[in-house]
Amino acid sequence: MKRETEMLFEHIARTDRDLVELVTADYTFVDKPLADYYGLSGHPGHGFQRIDLPPESNRGGLLTHGSFLVSTSNPNRTSPVKRGLFVLENLLNAEPPPPPPDTPSLDEAVTPAGAPKTTREQLAVHRENPACASCHAHFDPIGLALENYDVIGRWRDAENGEPIRPDEVAVTGQQLTGIHDLRGFFASRKDRFYRGTTEKLLTYALGRGLAPTDAPTVDDITARLVADDGKFSTLLMAVIESPPFQTRRGDDGQERSSPRNAVPEPPPLEQRRPRVTMRDLLEAREAQESTPRRGRRTPAPEPAQAPTPPENP
Repeated sequence: MKRETEMLFEHIARTDRDLVELVTADYTFVDKPLADYYGLSGHPGHGFQRIDLPPESNRGGLLTHGSFLVSTSNPNRTSPVKRGLFVLENLLNAEPPPPPPDTPSLDEAVTPAGAPKTTREQLAVHRENPACASCHAHFDPIGLALENYDVIGRWRDAENGEPIRPDEVAVTGQQLTGIHDLRGFFASRKDRFYRGTTEKLLTYALGRGLAPTDAPTVDDITARLVADDGKFSTLLMAVIESPPFQTRRGDDGQERSSPRNAVPEPPPLEQRRPRVTMRDLLEAREAQESTPRRGRRTPAPEPAQAPTPPENP
């Protein structure tokens, strides 16, 4: 699953394609076991290969990859909250409001008829609290549009015997009934996606978080991406040529030796320690052994014994 995502990004970068294809691609890279896992046909059976996806496959793009779907799920159930938050924060350059204090867990949602049967019903009960609804309105529709993918990324039509038919409305007013509407959501907001991608790559290149002073640079790079159809080379060169990267912290334009090969300057004579030889160490050790230690008495010499007289013959 991880290899599938890596090969998609590598293909887009090497062929200089539109970055939004990370989400909207109508093709993918799978080997025979992964193709069978997804229920895809037409794989030649030799390692990872690119295959074109028919519309009815419900696959294509990062949001349908098992790597994304598994990593944004809980151990025992899917998590529309995690999936929606990932899309907002990492792909759409949007930060939802923080949750209010003492927010109850989603698993605590209970109706008069008992515990909800599906994750969608749990979220509906959770959103009955107006304080919770104000936050979840931003990411729940996106996450629920992906509910047909289970906790390990397989396609499903029902959860606990209840049919899954996503029918959500994003805060922008767009209808989201599944992955196809979600791809259209990105296709109609390429500038938002380009801005989010720019911020991520610029943060990585600078080795620090972005500051308000970096906003003009982000605006400029985003505009260049929009004008050049989102090509990866445009993003890469714009980041390299940007003032924050050219003047990043710690770079003064002077050549520096590697810390592993750098030889420190010797200290002045008055600061150097006197040279100690092996003879000095041996003499110091002998002097220490000949000096009685404090608190320990030197044993008194034994009295001399008188010689024993010889026996009479």
